[in-house]
This record gives sequence, C-alpha cells and structure tokens, in this order.
Amino acid sequence: MSASLPTPLVEMRGISKSFGAVSALRHVSLSVLPGSVVGLVGDNAAGKSTLMKILAGAILPDSGSILIHGRPAVYDNPIGAREAGIEMIYQDFALVPELTVAQNIFLGREQVRRRWGGVRTLDTARMNRRARELFASLGLRVPSVTSPVQALSGGQQQAVAIARATGFEAELVIMDEPTANLGAPAIEKVRQTIEGLREKGVAVILISHRLEDIFAIGDRFVVMKRGEIVANREVGDTCSEEIVAMMVTGRDPRAEGPTA
Repeated sequence: MSASLPTPLVEMRGISKSFGAVSALRHVSLSVLPGSVVGLVGDNAAGKSTLMKILAGAILPDSGSILIHGRPAVYDNPIGAREAGIEMIYQDFALVPELTVAQNIFLGREQVRRRWGGVRTLDTARMNRRARELFASLGLRVPSVTSPVQALSGGQQQAVAIARATGFEAELVIMDEPTANLGAPAIEKVRQTIEGLREKGVAVILISHRLEDIFAIGDRFVVMKRGEIVANREVGDTCSEEIVAMMVTGRDPRAEGPTA
C-alpha cells in the first residue's frame, strides 16, 4: 500500500473574482502543505495579490471555497482569517507610522489590565516586554519597541510587520514582495526569517518578482497568468528561464501534448 498524501494546511478550490467587467481570477485552485514555502509568481496583472487577499480575508470571492486542515473555513474579514491561523504581510507593511513598534504589533490585540473599580487600561509594559521577546525569538532587531514606526528604516519596518504576523501562532504567513526595495543585508534577514518559520512548521506563501529569493528558500513555484494558475514546479525541477517563459506565455510546455 502506498503512503497516504499529507492533508494540505490550506486548499483554495475554484476561486473566482471579478471587478465589474474585469475577471481577476477564474476557477483558481491552490494547496499549501504545512511548513512549506511556496513562491507565487506572475506578471502585474496575473491575479496573485487578489488571490492572496481573498485567502487573508481582505476580499470576498465571487465563488469557490477555502479549506483549512481539510475542513471548510468561512470568514469574511482579516480578523476571521487571523483566527483561522492566516496572516498577511502587505507590500506597504500596513503599519501606523505614529504608533510605536509594540503598539503596531498589538494593534487590534491590545493587552489590558483591570484597575480598582473595574477600569480597564492598556498594559503597556506587558506589550513592550512581549514585543522584545518576539524580536529576540525571530532574530530580528529594531532600535527600541517604544520607537515610533515612522522613525525606522524600511528593513526595520519589515521586521515589525513580520513580528506582528508571526507572533500569534500563525500557521500560514503570506508575504507580498517582502524583499522589494531592501538592501542585501535586509534581504538576507528576511530569508533567514522565512527559514526559521519553516523550521517551526509555519507555511509561507511568497509573492515575489525576485525569483532568486524563491530559488534560495522556496519549495515550489506556482505560476499565474491572467487570473489562472498555469504551472506548478518544484524548485529543484526548474530554472529561471523556464519560470520566466511561463510567466510571459501563460503556457506550461510540459503539459502540452506532442506536436503532429
């Protein structure tokens, strides 16, 4: 008897989405195994971000379904996705510049304490302490968890977004162009963070135009074109030239039959 295949952490089945007359996604199906790193690639109109925003609860699909650990998952906002173990790091980081590092990490999940008379107040000391622990466990650095985010560099803001997404028992983290506009040291730090997540069993979907990042740390490429998935490739079974060709043509040459 052959061994049974592992149950995917996440399955998206037959996802479709239109914006007016524009069809952004057409019957897209995607699965992600626990602890795997999937590179989602395609041109700027391929539908990558739309598909991931649906998975993250930021956009509702017109049709299709999502399963988590083989069970139907129903949510209609990012909080519901977060409760299901799915976090997304957006390309612009989605941070509040005026708030501190710790306040951004706990935004929407503030720690509170009760004082005499039942008055609830923010437990700032507890949030600051927990934020420091998060950065230490991830191997990330910022000047101080009490610094306003607007005073940080791009790489440091990326670190804040990663800490916020991974610090609360996420099972899948979606990263939208996490190494865009970063220098070489910051890019290497992001790669190390993704490796650390995989070692902890956390799956990562990496939307990126930097194929070298996916070849360095990924397990699988998923190629999209015009709202459809056109190919899947194991990282060790492809090359940059093949991935780029499929992104441009929208065709998988291995799936095409022999010519007459």
